[in-house]
Amino acid sequence: MVKRVGVVARIRLESIAPHLLEVAAWLEARGVEPVFETETAALAAIVPPRRIVSRDELPEVVDLLLVLGGDGTLLAMADRIAQAGRDLPILGVNFGHLGFLTEVKFPELFPLLDSAIAGTAAIERRLMLCARVLRDGGCAAEYMALNDVVITRGSLSRIIELAVSVADSFVARFHADGLIVASPTGSTAYNLSAGGPILHAAVDALVLTPIAPHTLSNRPVVIPASSPVLVTPLGHDPDQEVVLTIDGQIGLALAPGDSVEIARHDTPLRLVKSPTHSYFDVLRQKLKWAER
Repeated sequence: MVKRVGVVARIRLESIAPHLLEVAAWLEARGVEPVFETETAALAAIVPPRRIVSRDELPEVVDLLLVLGGDGTLLAMADRIAQAGRDLPILGVNFGHLGFLTEVKFPELFPLLDSAIAGTAAIERRLMLCARVLRDGGCAAEYMALNDVVITRGSLSRIIELAVSVADSFVARFHADGLIVASPTGSTAYNLSAGGPILHAAVDALVLTPIAPHTLSNRPVVIPASSPVLVTPLGHDPDQEVVLTIDGQIGLALAPGDSVEIARHDTPLRLVKSPTHSYFDVLRQKLKWAER
């Protein structure tokens, strides 16, 4: 049962202030407590006794998460939900152009929020990724991603060489600017711009897409989501910068000798679906897909 709804908005989206107050009043009128993220509360001058917590704390204390902004804001919160180990539904409302993830417009919000609180809204499960940085026989860092895990050269570095294995089977050594390991959700993000395929959100697979490969025969490969991927930079010395990026949100410089293991996370993201936008509707509107 939904008793507390977390509310987080895109940073510095000042035009959203009156909508935040409207959401708070709507929830309270139905006996549901709104819990505001710190910077979101500041946008509308919301103060105690209404509850205010940090972005990292928010997934721990609510039953449903409402994201107001765009896909980037939703990605950041999806990763926090996974880090918290919560099986928490998330409803994304777009305040710009229609998003791949935030596909709901504000006029649609309250009927959909009503059904989400009642437990009758359609929920789509989206595969999440877990990326572990392996160093000196242990795990140096662990991250969650909804879209993609990317290993790439630094801005001033030369082409890098990456050894890639899938489920303990060696795949290839890629000479490229980097490699994208994308989920079906992330297939329409960086993967698509790098020439990778679109995977339907319900497909249980990952896609490996080299970035600007030095060999024309290198092509994206679709693999089972159950198969963990191991990426090891070769010939990596302190003068050669190699960077791990998580959902375009987090960047980490890898040390010489590091490897990155990417696998399906145990808990998928639960995304509240709009009843008016199908997956293919979003493709057509966002990408002008299949239009002349």
